[in-house]
Amino acid sequence: MGRSYRFHSSEGFVCRRCKRDVPAESFGTRQRNHCPACLWSLHVDETPGDRRCPCQSLMEPIGVWVKRDGEWAIIHRCTACGTLRTNRVAGDDSPWAMMSLAARPLAQPPFPLESP
Repeated sequence: MGRSYRFHSSEGFVCRRCKRDVPAESFGTRQRNHCPACLWSLHVDETPGDRRCPCQSLMEPIGVWVKRDGEWAIIHRCTACGTLRTNRVAGDDSPWAMMSLAARPLAQPPFPLESP
């Protein structure tokens, strides 16, 4: 596999979703696990940082979770096997992408908004 298909903890990578170059390090993260532009990730870990998962499929950002301490985390779902994972937000993540992800349930509610 080439650089564009793998995440490395010590070097950058090319995002498989949006094709942008992603630096390995950023404020607030020890192991880069998602693209700061589009927020997509890869299903590469069985446990955080081990890079041992054979799936290797794209993981779609589907929501955000605000922890008790106020820190945000991104919820990802694997497009192949459906596994859910959370990843802490990195310091260089796009604020627009984060807000768009957080507002998605409001823009697409699971019920009609018409008045009775």
